Amino acid sequence: MDLYTVTNEVTGELEDRKSRFLAFLVPYADFPTRLDSLRKEHRKANHFVTAHRHLLDDDRIEESGKDDGEPAGTSGMPTLKVLQGAKLIEAGVIVVRYFGGVKLGGGGLARAYSGAAADAIANATLVPFQKLAHKTVSAEFARSSDLERQVETLGLAVISRDYTATGVTLVVERPEDELKQL
Repeated sequence: MDLYTVTNEVTGELEDRKSRFLAFLVPYADFPTRLDSLRKEHRKANHFVTAHRHLLDDDRIEESGKDDGEPAGTSGMPTLKVLQGAKLIEAGVIVVRYFGGVKLGGGGLARAYSGAAADAIANATLVPFQKLAHKTVSAEFARSSDLERQVETLGLAVISRDYTATGVTLVVERPEDELKQL
């Protein structure tokens, strides 16, 4: 199954009967800190509904949708279903609601939250998701320049470089299927 992700924050918005729904689609790595900053930026907002999808090391997908005080099942799960429908992984969405004084009902809330999330996704540039893998490679000093050239030729990202008494050890990163070449 092809999965997608986002590399930067994208916003979306929806208004329904004077309630405003501001959606923030973010890379999963930024999700917890962005939620904290949005809570500080939008102190007068009534709800911060969240949904995320994250790939665990054992290839299972961790996902959640939280209602943040809205009636159970009316906001977090519909928002999560939008992420699932877009086949997004390693991404989260935070929908900030400003209550407009008119109750929307369960169906109205579900449509509003999922609509705001869908608007953010529509504004995003989705990129194919590739699981990254790390590999440790070593060489004696005499061969270290050959190793560095090979790493550069393959376009691998060097995560760390440690020099030992006998040579160098590199930890490199690349999409999992491409790392087998080294």
